[in-house]
Formats: sequence, structure tokens, C-alpha cells
Amino acid sequence: MDRGYTLGLLRKMIGEDKDFRPGQWEAIEAVAIKKQRALVVQRTGWGKSLVYFLATKLLREQGSGPTVLISPLLSLMRNQIEMAGRIGIRAFTINSANKEEWANIEEALGKDECDLMLISPERLNNEHFLKEVLPQISGRIGLFVVDEAHCISDWGHDFRPDYRRIVRIVQMLPKGVPVLGTTATANDRVVKDVQAQLGPELTVHRGPLARESLRLQNIRLSNQSERLAWLAVNLPKFKGSGIIYCLTVADTERVTGWLKQKGFAAEAYHAGDDGNMDRPALERAFLNNEIKILVATVALGMGFDKPDIDFVIHFQRPGSVVAYYQQVGRAGRAVEKSYGVLLSGAEDDEIQNYFIESAFPSTRVFLDILQELEKNEGLSLYEILARVNTSKSMAEKALKILEVDGAVGQTFDKKVLYFRTPNPWVPETDRINRVLDLRRSELAQMQAYVAHPDCLMKFLLEALDDPNPVPCGRCANCLGKGFSASVPHELVIEAENYLKGAQVIIQPRKQWPVGLFPDQKRIIPLELQNSPGRSLCYYGDAGWGKIVQTGKYREGHFPDELVYAASHLILDLWKPEPFPAWVTSIPSTRHPNLVSDFSTRLAKSLGIPFHPVFRRTSEAPEQKTMQNSTMQARNVVGTISIDPQLPSGAVLLVDDIIDSGWTLTMAGYLLKVNGSGPVYPFTLAQATGRNTNG
Repeated sequence: MDRGYTLGLLRKMIGEDKDFRPGQWEAIEAVAIKKQRALVVQRTGWGKSLVYFLATKLLREQGSGPTVLISPLLSLMRNQIEMAGRIGIRAFTINSANKEEWANIEEALGKDECDLMLISPERLNNEHFLKEVLPQISGRIGLFVVDEAHCISDWGHDFRPDYRRIVRIVQMLPKGVPVLGTTATANDRVVKDVQAQLGPELTVHRGPLARESLRLQNIRLSNQSERLAWLAVNLPKFKGSGIIYCLTVADTERVTGWLKQKGFAAEAYHAGDDGNMDRPALERAFLNNEIKILVATVALGMGFDKPDIDFVIHFQRPGSVVAYYQQVGRAGRAVEKSYGVLLSGAEDDEIQNYFIESAFPSTRVFLDILQELEKNEGLSLYEILARVNTSKSMAEKALKILEVDGAVGQTFDKKVLYFRTPNPWVPETDRINRVLDLRRSELAQMQAYVAHPDCLMKFLLEALDDPNPVPCGRCANCLGKGFSASVPHELVIEAENYLKGAQVIIQPRKQWPVGLFPDQKRIIPLELQNSPGRSLCYYGDAGWGKIVQTGKYREGHFPDELVYAASHLILDLWKPEPFPAWVTSIPSTRHPNLVSDFSTRLAKSLGIPFHPVFRRTSEAPEQKTMQNSTMQARNVVGTISIDPQLPSGAVLLVDDIIDSGWTLTMAGYLLKVNGSGPVYPFTLAQATGRNTNG
């Protein structure tokens, strides 16, 4: 089992003319022959997966047990299983998407017919896996692999609490079981932290991070209209396929809509859409070049491998150099020349600061959750949300951290219930503050990168602590030329009109949140639901968003141009059927004339009457201070009343900004109960979606 034999296996996997890249054989040798613990830090596309596949093959031929591979992404698992099969490695995965295969996989494990088991770190907290699967292999693991090992570290750009469980398993492995960690995004700080957690005997195999095929360029275009215009002008210059990264789900949809309008084969890729997006199908279509462009959030991140990506364009600036390097590193893995273009804009800092501030739950959230669990024997996530004013995502983060820290456990009885354990828990405020400070310094470093006048690749390499950072001679700064930042004015106007004309759909709420009305069914009867509505824009965004913001908080008046825009959307684009017979609006005690004045002018523009049928009975805190659906809905109940003598026909229900949607839902419910026709919600802006990352 020497280098030559292993090279033959490699060639079976990737081609008869291939050879080891510098450092690959040394890493294989370390874990498969010397039985060491090793951390491999190599650039994206270097071939880290080949190391653990070939090591698994060698170890199994020596009589070792199966390899356990911790992998963070299902998409990566699918690709890895296919690649492993090329050299006869029997690879399986147990995850939430293949429950129908679990029995056969467990049988294969029992018969020692599994060479490689791929699991997510979250699976290590799954009751079935811990009781039924792990005991079959725990005493005979041949190799333990942690892919994307930077996730172990607090200082990694993508820290995940579940990775702490991995550290505990590694510490319990018998002496002599090799351990392999792999990553492309670990600077010195992260490497030292991973070493401290996986053991001082961990050897580091580090290679150069420079991408020889990649041409980098930064272009500052402050508004989205200019950036959309730039895309329309420059995307035809790229021969192959590529990725456009956006910071928010909403932006992926907007950019995709514009590109489709301009004739590009583009699709949005993100983790939103309530799980309705078929991401594996999009990945396959992109891999097969059926789609030229994927417009993606960070959901298309670690592990996705398409060797011939021609370009990676960032529509907005990422929050850190390591995140940027990982994303731009998707390009140019098997092509001689590829491009990484960063388009930064005015909204970048606002979005990134939001991400930083919402990275961790507050101490109050942790303590409130623990207090509620101490008072109850077991609570579901939604029962917790009915008692604690925090968002669903923050509650999930807090529960995850509390679980990993041993302060909270979970049981399953038709639904997952969380309970308080006897273990004490102390807030790690200092650690969280240190991490947040790091995130802010990373943001400052990324701001410096955008403004950097010299070699861009060298800047990245220095930030990543590459041992030999030298000028690349290929980036736009080194060459003194690149893509032009100028775009035709008429195209910018067209993009601006596109943004202003984009429809934002308001989906009706279909059920009441948990605990709101304990004595009635949660399902809102179809006949009492609102019809799908529309918003003119996202609050504060390009197009109309800034004008809405200024009108509400600076001028106290919405200008006529918003009336004309709303009228155009309703009459020419939306065209609800049956068409509204009258208009009403949500009243406010803070701004008593703002929405009613706008609604009166809108009704006049539409040629239908305005009837103020609602009254505020009490003033509740602003909806934006309520962090989850139960709190938001409860905040609305009892605050508005309605005139029971309603005009007949369909009604346009107007508000300025929709946050949770519960005010419109409750108002629509009252309208329907009192005999109105179809209720069409309309708002000037949506607050939701602005800072949605995923």
C-alpha cells in the first residue's frame, strides 16, 4: 500500500492522466499509514475529499472498521457518495431526507458492508441514531473525518454549536484511531483553536491558498439599479456558467427576475420559500449547464463542486474575507481562466451589521427559556415562543446552545419537547462578546479589501495567514485593467423602473399561532382568510423603499408618486378579481392621518370610495418589538374594532408597512365575519425579507 498503489486508486476516481497534488499523498499517508491526527488546510478545489476517500480505501483493506465522516451539507453528501463509489467504497448517509433507507443502511452496518458513513453534526443529537446506529460502529471506527473543520472553532466564520459534540466524540475515540479534519478557510487563529480541541498531537498540513486561474476585481456601484445594469451589460461576456451571490433571499429573487427579463437562463437558490424550493434539482441543472446562472445566498456554500464555473459575482459585499474566499473559490477549479467580481453597494454595511447583531441570542432570551422550562415538564418550540418574546430563529439558536451545553434536553412524544436538566448553566457573555468583536473586525477588514489599491489575491492570502503571500499578477489591480464600471444611463433607468415595478406578494395567514385562542381550532376557515395581497416594495430597499421610509419617518406624508405607483400596480399589474368596490385602512394612534390620507388619495385614483370602518380601541407596542408570531398576534387582539355596517363588495385593506402580517390578518378576519366580500391586503412596503439570509 504505497504511493504508487494509491495513485492508481486516485486515477480510477478522477482520470488516468491525473497525479497527486502537492500535499495530497502526505495527508493520506498521515492518517492511513501513520494513523495520526491531521488537519488539512488547503484551497477550495484542491481535492480534500480525495484524501479521506483514498485513506478509507487503504484502511478498509488493512482490516479497519468504517470511516465516519461528519459533513455539514446534504448536497455535499450526495456528491461524495457518488465519487466514493468510483473506487468501490460503499458509502451511505443517514439523514432526514432518506428515512425509507435507514433499515437497509443499519443492516449493512451490522454486516460490516458499509465502508463510509456520512452524517451531519446535528445527527449526533438524534435519539434514533444514538441508540440504534452509533453503537454498531462506535467500537470499530477506522477513521473519523470532520469536513469543514473550521466550524468547530468559535473563531471560524461558520461556527455551529453542534460541532461541539464532535469534539467530545473525538476525545473519547480509542488511542490509535486516526482523525482527519479538512477546511479551506482557517487562518492561524482558527487552526490553533481546532488543534486545542482535537488534541495537541494534531499535525497541520497546510498548502498555498492562491488560485492561479482566478482574476479578481472590485467595483463600487452604490445602488442596485446600477448593479443590475452592470450585470446586463457584462454577463454576456462570460462564456461559461457562474454564480451571483446576494446577501438576502429577497435580493436573489429580484436579481433573478431582472436577469430573466433580460433573457438569461437564471434561477434563484436559497433556503427560504418554506422548504418549497427543490435545491437538489437546481444543483443538477446547474451542474449539467441547463442553467447558466444561479443567483444564490450562502445556502450555496460549503462543498458544492462544479469544476467549470467561469465566474462568481457578488452583488453585495460578504461579511468576512474567509467567507468571501470560500465563495469566490467556487470558480476556476478546472478552467484556465475564471473571474471573481465583487460589486459592493450602499446597503452592504446595514445588512452585515444586522447579521452581526442577530448572530447570538441575548442573555435575556437564554434565561427566559430556562425559566419557562423550569416551570413546565416539557415544552415544544412553539409553546416556548408563546411564553418568550423572541424570534423562532433565536429560540432555535438558544435551545441548540443550551442542548450542547447540557442545560436542556429533548424528548419525543408525537412532537419534540424540551426540558430543563439538573445541569447548571452560566451565560458565556465574555465569549460571545469576543466573537462579536471579531465579526466587526472581519467586517472592517472586508471594507479595507474593497478599497485596496494593490494586489487583491495577496490581500486575501495575508488575511488567511497563507505562508507565502505574493502578488498574483492577474487581478484587475495588478493588470491595471478589468471590467468597466460604467453602464448606460438608459439601462440604469430601466433597472430602476424594474425595481419599482416588482410585485411583492402578501401571502395570507392560514392558521392562528399556538396558544393564541386555546378554545378554538388553529386553522382559519378559508372563507375567513384574506386573499393574496401585494406590497409595493421592501421597506428601505431600492426602488420605492427609501421613499416609503422618508415619507413615514421624516416627512409624515406619503407623496403622490407613491399613490400613482400603487394605482399602477393594482390596476395594470395585479388586477384583483373581483375588483375592490371600496377601500379601508388600518388606523393608528401614533400617526393618525398618515395611512388614512394615503388611502383616501389611492381610492380616488382607483375611482372607488374610501370608508374608515376601523377604530383603535387601545394602543399596543409597535409590532416590530414583537419577535414571533404568537407575540405579534397577541399584540393585535383587542386593539381594533369595526363598524358592523359595512359597504358591500370586495375591499382593499391598506396599511403602510407589513411586519408580521397579523394586523392585516385580524382586520381581514373582522371584515369577513361582518359580511364583507374578498379582502385584498395592500401595503406600501414589507419589512420582512429585508435581512433574511439563507
